[in-house]
Amino acid sequence: MSKLFEPTEINRLNIKNRFVRSATYEAMSGLDGKVQDQLLSYMADLAKGDVGLIISGHTHVVLEGQAGPRQMGIYSDDMLDGLKKMTATIHENGSLVAAQLAHAGKKGIGCGEYGPLGPSDDFEEKVLIASAMTAKDIDRTAKAFAKAAIRAVKSGFDAVQIHAAHGYLLSQFLSPHYNKRGDEYGGKLENRARFLLQVCDKVRESVGPSFPVMVKINSEDFVKNGMTEEETIEVCRMLEEHTVDAIEISGGTFESGKFTPSRAGTSKSEDREFYYEETAKLLKEKINIPLILVGGFLSFNVVEKAVTSGLADYIALSRPLIREPHLIKRWAEGNREKATCISCNKCFSTLSMEEALHCAAEKKA
Repeated sequence: MSKLFEPTEINRLNIKNRFVRSATYEAMSGLDGKVQDQLLSYMADLAKGDVGLIISGHTHVVLEGQAGPRQMGIYSDDMLDGLKKMTATIHENGSLVAAQLAHAGKKGIGCGEYGPLGPSDDFEEKVLIASAMTAKDIDRTAKAFAKAAIRAVKSGFDAVQIHAAHGYLLSQFLSPHYNKRGDEYGGKLENRARFLLQVCDKVRESVGPSFPVMVKINSEDFVKNGMTEEETIEVCRMLEEHTVDAIEISGGTFESGKFTPSRAGTSKSEDREFYYEETAKLLKEKINIPLILVGGFLSFNVVEKAVTSGLADYIALSRPLIREPHLIKRWAEGNREKATCISCNKCFSTLSMEEALHCAAEKKA
């Protein structure tokens, strides 16, 4: 049996294989963020496809942290009934589920009292589009992450993942490209990482020592004056010290050109699938907690090599599972043909047309 299908463990959470569904914005919730039947059906299908651990789409912990319409929310106890239905659906169909706790920061879509906040004032054509967070804002938001984690526990989630990648709020604080602060949350890396570590500490305090807490972070920002690979490795060491149980490595922001988190058309050959191989090599020398890798994986032998070589403990997939939710089951049953995803990114363009997430290429075919 391939090592990919061995049972594994993250902080006493028994996972049936080494495959993770990386968090993906589904746009299948209500306008208030509550879970809808369409999302339940989508998650049931993923679970039937034998994904070991499903990570939910980014789930905003406060209203001003909403990144897009029909994004799932976890900012209020009013969300609990729907969230419980989702976790029950996933469990009934054989998978585990983690809630990704997120805040869009300057990319928030709210207005008025729920307008976007970020590490620093942000202007476009001399118009303020996001306001710098005050110390009170930072404290309130860290507590909101902790309250969201408690809701995740109450709702039956098996773990939480704190979203600190892709140029959203916690990623913005980490990155000098966005973070221009002159206080204890800006400047040197220790200060820029302070907010993320406070969030991790408060979440851990709220859920206890035996509940898995993970973090998703960029390998690099791939923008001018962005967070570097060396800084990422140092922050990951800090995260391990702050009792984080696993780290998922991604990369880029929506301002990173061809190095955005979901790179279009870059995986036509196997040697271009493993986006963050070099970062993984360096990280594995520095941290002892499980490493989840996402980024360009389409071929079974590439995925298997990443794990058997010791560079990854888990493989996370996003776009391939949008087109082929039963991909892992197909591979487990012996059909090891490459994923049918073509990395065209048309799945995400459907969201801008106010549709729910789906593979536009497959629909056209």
